[in-house]
Amino acid sequence: MLDFFISPAHAQEAGAGGGIAQIVMLVGFVLIFYFLLWRPQAKRAKQHKQLVTSLAKGDEVVIGGGLVGRITKVSDEFLTLEVSEGNEVNVQKNAVAAVLPKGTIKSI
Repeated sequence: MLDFFISPAHAQEAGAGGGIAQIVMLVGFVLIFYFLLWRPQAKRAKQHKQLVTSLAKGDEVVIGGGLVGRITKVSDEFLTLEVSEGNEVNVQKNAVAAVLPKGTIKSI
């Protein structure tokens, strides 16, 4: 009924290169996602896991909240930090952000 006022739209047929271009673009997006997001995140996770497994008694560490201390006891999932003389705190191993060089606590 409205064909009189509005002419029907006809879709243009896609050429042979249209499908290939979309596939190439999709592969390009996947590669960009892999190299900019997934790969660096996996590398950081691997380094953190290696850091957590190498923790030992006597190491000086800083945890995610900024608390600095010396490890006095290590178990499977938790460790005990001596934050000051006589004050110990139990924290999860995954909370450790970095291992500090020996003597850092005395210089603070």
